[in-house]
Amino acid sequence: MKLYILGSSLYAEEIADYIISSGTHHLSGFIEGQDQEKCSRELLERPILWIDDISELDENCRGICAVGSPKRKKFIEQAQSKGLKFTTFAHPGAFISSSATLGTGSIVGAGSIIAVKTSIGAHTIINRGCLIGHHVTIGDYVTISPGANIAGKTVIGDGSYIAMGAIILDGITIGKNVVVGAGAVVTKDVPDNVQVVGLPARIVKEFT
Repeated sequence: MKLYILGSSLYAEEIADYIISSGTHHLSGFIEGQDQEKCSRELLERPILWIDDISELDENCRGICAVGSPKRKKFIEQAQSKGLKFTTFAHPGAFISSSATLGTGSIVGAGSIIAVKTSIGAHTIINRGCLIGHHVTIGDYVTISPGANIAGKTVIGDGSYIAMGAIILDGITIGKNVVVGAGAVVTKDVPDNVQVVGLPARIVKEFT
């Protein structure tokens, strides 16, 4: 399968390294949607295509998105409108329970563990060394940063961002578009559209 990575940043290089080392996909190139000048260069000896040109790709090509910011959703939808289909990629060094499910376009990084009957939504990034407990539900376009520890029966809403080393205790519900700060310990439910930090985590910002 020919695979293209959306994005050409440093994180895209990390995902490229995962793909190349796994040997499960053929990395054909990268897709850029912000800085067209990058398309005049190569990344890791592979072409960088401009987003408007990908409609010319072979219909058997697939994509994954290596953009960790909230811009990911718009970029993916733009690529989909050009006909690009997406696949899921898990690093061979990750452990994923046979009863867990991964949504289309999701990425699971090296050293991460996803436990029994956990559901990961579409285009969600589980970064390096994350611990995802049993019976967890994670929505679409969520980012789980390196070293985050999410206990069992937790629910995380669409578009939320869990920063490095954050801990979410058992049975907690995190709303949509929430930012959980680095190292925060979440001990109670969090509503939509807020940022929480600290130990225990508290709301410090509301998003409109």
